[in-house]
Amino acid sequence: MLEKIRSLRAEIDELNLRLLELLSRRAEAAAEIGALQTELGASQYDPVREQEMLDALVAANRGPFDAGTVKSLFKQIFQASMQLGQAAQKRDYLTSRAARSHDTVVEVKGVLIGSRHSPVLIAGPCAIESEEQVNAVAERLASRGVRLFRGGAFKPRTDPYSFQGLGAEGLKMGRRAADRYGLAFVSEIMSPELLPLFEEHVDVLQIGARNMQNFDLLKAVGRSRQPVLLKRGLAATVEEWLMAAEYLLYEGNTNVILCERGIRTFERYTRNTLDVSAVALAKLESHLPVLVDVTHSGGRRDLLVQLTKAGLAVGADGIMVEVHPNPAVALSDQKQQIDFDTFDAYLEETGYHTKLSEKRVELYGF
Repeated sequence: MLEKIRSLRAEIDELNLRLLELLSRRAEAAAEIGALQTELGASQYDPVREQEMLDALVAANRGPFDAGTVKSLFKQIFQASMQLGQAAQKRDYLTSRAARSHDTVVEVKGVLIGSRHSPVLIAGPCAIESEEQVNAVAERLASRGVRLFRGGAFKPRTDPYSFQGLGAEGLKMGRRAADRYGLAFVSEIMSPELLPLFEEHVDVLQIGARNMQNFDLLKAVGRSRQPVLLKRGLAATVEEWLMAAEYLLYEGNTNVILCERGIRTFERYTRNTLDVSAVALAKLESHLPVLVDVTHSGGRRDLLVQLTKAGLAVGADGIMVEVHPNPAVALSDQKQQIDFDTFDAYLEETGYHTKLSEKRVELYGF
């Protein structure tokens, strides 16, 4: 009896090796077919062919497995072969660390963003409203050591009757204020047609959350060589966010900065929910710099310091915050912008007031 068991086990061992050899050869043949189909522009998956093979196998089956078991076994083999072929043809995305192992550092008018450089601070009003307002903010920011100035001239708004920005005139105001106080100007672009105007007046092209998957805009901005700040969409996955950045890199623009700005969840105490895991993941999966927009992440002034510390703690390369001379009369986002005194307190509590020129490792001890 024991001798019979040993003999059968030996037979099974031999059959296992023969099955492995046959499965390997089958996988190689399937991969070759898949590569040829890809060259022809055809899909690797052919459901008609799969059904024909299953029918032939069931017809040839003489047991001991029933038809359902035979189908299940071979469907697993078919699926494994297809996944092997897809993995072989998978490209290394330009945003991935497989394509570029070292961190990208984006330079904006002498400010270095990324890697182990100091965490930057981008600040300014939600919207440019007047010459007086934009100059007051720019002067205050410059006096506090901030070098990157944000201000919206074209505003995508949920309510079509709300303030939509000053358009081209707003861009010109922002440019004049930035030049007057030695700042780099960041502003949101909404359509490809506006690119020549933005390239003339703006140092960093911001693609907002609502336009993260505006592929025509991504392609056009990708063909520019202006630095780009790409915000994550309201409900976008990290993969979708990185694929949006892939469009920019594919078109040749390597000066790309990612920006986490909070995602929409069931939470009602905050405007959005800051996804700190997305910041860490983006830094892990991609070589691109990552910023955090703490204003939109929570939509609350009383959370700005905590969200800033959280963002920097998980590796963010900088922070974006909205500042207005008098938020109570702002034409947009009154509840989340901060005034000058609050901004000074914010700088004090986060350490930005003395540490904008130091390395993060010296700043926070990690």
